[in-house]
Amino acid sequence: PRLMPFRIVAIVEGHGEYQAVPVLLRRLVTEMNPEVTIGRPVRQSRGSLLKNDGLERAVQLAFIETGADGAVVVLIDSEGDCPAELAPTLLQRARNARNDRRIAVILAHQEFEAWFLASASSLRGLRRLPQDIDDHPDPESVRGCKEWLEARMPPNSKYSETADQPAFADTFDLTLARRAPSFDKLYREIEQICREARETLEPR
Repeated sequence: PRLMPFRIVAIVEGHGEYQAVPVLLRRLVTEMNPEVTIGRPVRQSRGSLLKNDGLERAVQLAFIETGADGAVVVLIDSEGDCPAELAPTLLQRARNARNDRRIAVILAHQEFEAWFLASASSLRGLRRLPQDIDDHPDPESVRGCKEWLEARMPPNSKYSETADQPAFADTFDLTLARRAPSFDKLYREIEQICREARETLEPR
């Protein structure tokens, strides 16, 4: 019998994501494979992840967190970089660090908050957002998603990464958010990981 759960550990860049990403991953795995657990993320600034050896070190740390069975999900903002170019480069680097384990790299196009823009109608009335907020027609075209959300809050309200991001991550509609291609990619990657986890969890 297996003693260790299959665990997903995320590598993130911000304090907001450090709190929000486990919330989001838990919601996804609850739908797909409730036996998968979510570990504590590894947080590194975007600058140090992109530097030589930065991502590689973070990957090694994350696999210590997963234990014997598990996967690592690198989730950072694209911040204007083209995800289709940067993600494969980062994935190759991560795999060079650990080619024996499952690793996914997702770049939230522009920012993590683009996913809230894609599903804004599901956040109506939450954390100072108005009751009539609508989904953004092209969420990944927005540079400054945090500012877009803040502009719809009452005057003098500031968007707070550490308070608003986890609350929104806990609530936004996962199906609506798949309109954002980068969220759809995260969804599909987690689905795949959960499928593979089921195979490792099958009694031998």
